[in-house]
Amino acid sequence: MCNEKDFVLIVTIVKKGWGDEVIKASRKAGAHGGTILFGRGTGVHENKSILGLMIEPEKEIVLTVAESTIEDKIKNSIIEAVNLNEPGKGIGFVVSLDKVFGICHPLYDMLHSNREI
Repeated sequence: MCNEKDFVLIVTIVKKGWGDEVIKASRKAGAHGGTILFGRGTGVHENKSILGLMIEPEKEIVLTVAESTIEDKIKNSIIEAVNLNEPGKGIGFVVSLDKVFGICHPLYDMLHSNREI
């Protein structure tokens, strides 16, 4: 039963320190986890300086692979948790995945398909 489902990649880019909140929100909505990467932004809200020195805007990029059936639930949970609808809070997007490998949880699949273990 491994990989017979449709999966999506939910990408959320937020300010440094907010990645854990994104992970908590996505797990609360049914995701099994996520990956946090670090980067820096160059967006319209990133042009800040102190005493003439530009501040390097550090970002956290959260990658969450999830079943497409719970995509909206996860997305809405993240939006609410980190206020993504407010300017300068971050951005998120969803990418459809054609092929996914390495996701094979037979016990999880059995429990969620109502088959006997």
